[in-house]
Amino acid sequence: MSEQTGLALPQTMDRSCWVCFATDEDDRTAEWVRPCRCRGSTKWVHQTCLQRWVDEKQRGNSTARVACPQCNAEYLIVFPKLGPVVYVLDLADRLISKACPFAAAGIMVGSIYWTAVTYGAVTVMQVVGHKEGLDVMERADPLFLLIGLPTIPVMLILGKMIRWEDYVLRLWRKYSNKLQILNSIFPGIGCPVPRIPAEANPLADHVSATRILCGALVFPTIATIVGKLMFSSVNSNLQRTILSQTNMIFFIRKEKIISMHKDEMHNSSHYYREQQQMLYRSTKNFHYSVTERHHKSFSWQILYGDIWILKHTFLSNEN
Repeated sequence: MSEQTGLALPQTMDRSCWVCFATDEDDRTAEWVRPCRCRGSTKWVHQTCLQRWVDEKQRGNSTARVACPQCNAEYLIVFPKLGPVVYVLDLADRLISKACPFAAAGIMVGSIYWTAVTYGAVTVMQVVGHKEGLDVMERADPLFLLIGLPTIPVMLILGKMIRWEDYVLRLWRKYSNKLQILNSIFPGIGCPVPRIPAEANPLADHVSATRILCGALVFPTIATIVGKLMFSSVNSNLQRTILSQTNMIFFIRKEKIISMHKDEMHNSSHYYREQQQMLYRSTKNFHYSVTERHHKSFSWQILYGDIWILKHTFLSNEN
């Protein structure tokens, strides 16, 4: 009996935690467990160390599986039974966690929608007039307002994004020779532009998305201010705004179309200068290679001729 006790004591005293590497001598009150099939120095571990290690591996997810790093045995974690209050709170927490993404998306969409509705209402009051705009919206159907007002900023942004200047420029070049008055309005646009290779990205533009967004949303306000300054003699606020918007669109787009035409002419001339330089270099290299081959063949002919003369001279001397 004493021999068995003597053998068991050293085995017990040799225990070492594979998490904190502490032994029985370091902490005699710690609780030891053997959670897996490991043997030797890695089979013992402190209960508190193992719980802390499992918590670090799960990272807050209590359903995550954790295995021993040595023998890959999966730990079976048994939780204590929850009371009714804790169970209800845990169920509510899970439901809230699943519903939060949908709620956040709904709040975001609702915020954007009501912002668009507010912007549409303010735009109507700016363009038509404060009192007239309120009267129009009060007499209108609520469903029509809920659908029509948010479409105002959407249509402004889409109208700003559509690059209809390209189509206008093509039509102008096509029919400018028939209508000479257009050449006086848009000078130089009727001139033919040499064809250049198409770019890889036809939608590439230097105008940023933020500039398009801000320009589209600020356009009604600027048109209203310009209309009050330039067309103060017109009594109707709607007519002033329409006249101002028409003139602004005409002059701004006119300058942009002329600028686009000049850029195309510059790019085409630059492209053809590069092509001419490349053609000149290739022609020069070809001429050099042909001349070099001619000189080489002529040198070989001279060499063969000298050898033939020496050969016949030697034979004649022997004879």
